[in-house]
Amino acid sequence: MHGRLERTNDFVVKFANVNGSGSASANQLFAKAILRMGVPVSPRNIFPSNIQGLPTWYEVRVSEAGYLGARSGVDLMVAMNPETWSQDMASVEPGGYVLYDSTRARTHGLPTGCQALGVPLTALCSEAYSDARQRQLFKNTMYVGVLAQLLGIEFAVLETLVRDQFKRKAPLINANLDALSRGWAYAEAHLEGGIGLQIQRRDACGDRIFIDGNTAAALGAIYGGATFSAWYPITPSSSLAEAYMHYAERLRVDPDGQRKYVVVQAEDELAAIGMVVGAAWNGARAFTATSGPGISLMQEFLGLAYFAEIPAVIFDVQRGGPSTGMPTRTQQSDVLACAHAGHGDTRHPLLLPSDPRECFDFSALAFDLADRLQTPVFVLSDLDIGMNERLCDPLDWDDARTLDRGKVLDFDALDSGAAFGRYLDVDGDGIPYRTLPGTHPERGAFFTRGTTKDAYARYSEAGDDYVANMERLLRKYERALRWLPEPVLHECGASDAVIFFGSTAPAMHEALDMFADAGAALDALRVRSVPFHPKVGAFCESHRLVFVVEQNRDGQLRSLLIEQFDLDPKRLVSLCHYDGTPITARFIVNAISHQMDERKVVPLRKQVEP
Repeated sequence: MHGRLERTNDFVVKFANVNGSGSASANQLFAKAILRMGVPVSPRNIFPSNIQGLPTWYEVRVSEAGYLGARSGVDLMVAMNPETWSQDMASVEPGGYVLYDSTRARTHGLPTGCQALGVPLTALCSEAYSDARQRQLFKNTMYVGVLAQLLGIEFAVLETLVRDQFKRKAPLINANLDALSRGWAYAEAHLEGGIGLQIQRRDACGDRIFIDGNTAAALGAIYGGATFSAWYPITPSSSLAEAYMHYAERLRVDPDGQRKYVVVQAEDELAAIGMVVGAAWNGARAFTATSGPGISLMQEFLGLAYFAEIPAVIFDVQRGGPSTGMPTRTQQSDVLACAHAGHGDTRHPLLLPSDPRECFDFSALAFDLADRLQTPVFVLSDLDIGMNERLCDPLDWDDARTLDRGKVLDFDALDSGAAFGRYLDVDGDGIPYRTLPGTHPERGAFFTRGTTKDAYARYSEAGDDYVANMERLLRKYERALRWLPEPVLHECGASDAVIFFGSTAPAMHEALDMFADAGAALDALRVRSVPFHPKVGAFCESHRLVFVVEQNRDGQLRSLLIEQFDLDPKRLVSLCHYDGTPITARFIVNAISHQMDERKVVPLRKQVEP
């Protein structure tokens, strides 16, 4: 027999709603109220890819310890959708709580040992409001008031948030405060004894900010000098392009009102990348934002940009595939597609941010890299990072930083009379010098082609010219290592190790703590870019087993590791999570423990020579 859960600042609340019911703003209000109490939260929106009326969920993990990864199991379920009742009840932890609308009594199917918290929300709203839409919207606000009273969230915090949220819609302030008060009053009068889950004020958030990865990446593009964006709407990347437009309207407009940016919503992804390549060829810092299906359509233009050596930045906010797949679920399933985008032998640099702060940093870096290397550069996030708000370090920018345009010859350099070969490797680093259209009336012109050419951009199908060009492109790709972010190491002297990247990071950090608490030892390395830094290869070679944790079926990062370092595949063990939900620490710990049991090995400290 399980007693009721008793936890302070460490639990999971999940809201089960119907898409289009207006619950999103109320659920976000709940999450932000806990943040205002100084307790870290990690919310995740789980929404359908179809039309209004289908189930949607909003999960809030509360963790004073600062764990921001998803956690399996729910401690308090706010069950507002009768259609998903059975499914929702199955996820409630033993001893947990279920808040439901008791207007039409429903307690059957309640998990054994769970406490039912019935509130007649529909009846309360019918009494208070005459408008049908108001009844629906304020029912959501009302259950936030109930939760606040039960959990110990200060009402003054809610009031401040409501006033901030509706400061431009004054009539809604009092209406929302009224709904919150009604919910609070009902809980106070009728739910005596409260619940064992409590929020106590802390100062555990520090100076961190609360932002989603797509917004942070859009700001990175602004600060990175992007002036051209072409895109076609696709979940989960659309909000990145929309955020860029929002900030460009504020930060890319001269005092006289002249806009210094261009945003084009193209007819499809094929047109979008074509426009980006054209704009970049003309000298603009240009980008597109897309997801897996868009990457598929862009292959030919990406191959052209690689072979003609035109800079471009592509933000791929990954989702479940293949084909339409799971468009509103998260995966890391485009790693290989982006690393080798295009036909023939192509290799592209990849940047792999793990949180919104890195989305900002890597976004700005991507434009410098694309110009320096004269090639497409991919920033790979995913739905979990891109569309969910997360605590992260403040976005920081050095105003003394200048944009690095790479090897671009200006008028004076061309006017000096020096010989110019568009694809001539003058410095031995694989990166040639380029010119921009119109720089000089007589010098520096060349024919940009997607066919083979010699060092002076002249058409050539000579095998020697082709091989020399392809080898130079490979040298240039390897040259990228000097500018790419190095991996992040977490070493404790263990014989076995784990490699991870991107949105797996929060769950992995928690899993490493769980192993440490159990007396087990694992070294860890988070890769942040491709091609991999030599430290990554050395890390793999120095450990007995290396578990590669990623969110796809086929172990795509593992494949790239084997490809670059020619590693023994038997030593790299794939741990793949790809059901569309964010990976959890529990999954990682169980998967690694199972693999070690299968191999009859135990986590060990390395033998140190005397």
